[in-house]
Amino acid sequence: MKTPQPVTVTPRQPHDPEPDLLGITLAHRAMLTDVRRLAATVTGIGDGRQRCSARRADAIARYAELMCESIHHHHTMEDDVLWPVIDACAGDIVDLTELTEDHAALDPRLEIIGHRATAFRISGGERRTAALLGAELSDLNNLLTEHIGEEERDIFPVIRRHVSVADWQVVEKTAQRTGRLTFDGPRTVGAATDEERAVLGKEVSPVLRLLLTVLAWRHRKFEAQVFSD
Repeated sequence: MKTPQPVTVTPRQPHDPEPDLLGITLAHRAMLTDVRRLAATVTGIGDGRQRCSARRADAIARYAELMCESIHHHHTMEDDVLWPVIDACAGDIVDLTELTEDHAALDPRLEIIGHRATAFRISGGERRTAALLGAELSDLNNLLTEHIGEEERDIFPVIRRHVSVADWQVVEKTAQRTGRLTFDGPRTVGAATDEERAVLGKEVSPVLRLLLTVLAWRHRKFEAQVFSD
């Protein structure tokens, strides 16, 4: 388990504004939505309820690979960037050990899903390989649902109470800069309600808003290949 490195922070004071956790909330929601619906889709192919061409199998495998990459990036950013900030701001108020161990346990499962996705692609969508991939995705869904529930219940209140807006913005910008915008951007926006999307629209530049619109159009085409029977 990696030990968080000390960082320089300015802890939030009682009358300071709270950091806005909409971004991480939507990232969590997008992860859970994607894992759940991809598991259902692949399981449906495995038990014969859905058809799958070689082209669709390739799209599903690619989606699974990008999703696992996104999940790995998310929890790596928490381990390497967010946890040190929380540790510096909140000290002994919260123990991050269990959540960090969850992240370490997730990595081998993501690797297995990557191997299952490759086998599914090579098979051209064969039912047996679909069933194996679907089982791994269903297991991942259960693990992530529990992990994210604990994180939002135990860690979000600590962030709101002890992390300053400036330090939180550093965390968010680091995650955005090192992530894959072409995949994560449309998924994050797609997970938002109309009200949340309006809030996001006010926070991004017109250029980024236009880029996200184009990326969303491309992502919808990708999703159609993956999730349309």
